[in-house]
Amino acid sequence: MPLNEHEQKILDEIERQLYEEDPKLAQKVAKAVRTGSDRWKMRVAAVVFLLGAVVMFSSFTRSWAIAGLGFLIMVGSAGWMAHSVGVHREARGSTGMLESFMERFERRWQQGD
Repeated sequence: MPLNEHEQKILDEIERQLYEEDPKLAQKVAKAVRTGSDRWKMRVAAVVFLLGAVVMFSSFTRSWAIAGLGFLIMVGSAGWMAHSVGVHREARGSTGMLESFMERFERRWQQGD
């Protein structure tokens, strides 16, 4: 679903501000753009996750077993998404922004001792 004109302007403004405030982060985000097959897998996993949510929320008053199945579908698709992100990071050779944050935090902590 394409963005309307107002939403696109807001997105462009956020992107411009990101480049102004933290150009290194903006470059990392630009490099992390997923390939077509990765995007397809993430979209399928997101749709399956939403399907599981619909099953869970629409049936929890009628049948706990069906609601539990919906929850398991959600957990499975979230795991699929996490695995896809992990495989993508390994292929890039990057450990991700969170780990670099943790490395900086640990370095600062050790310097304080």
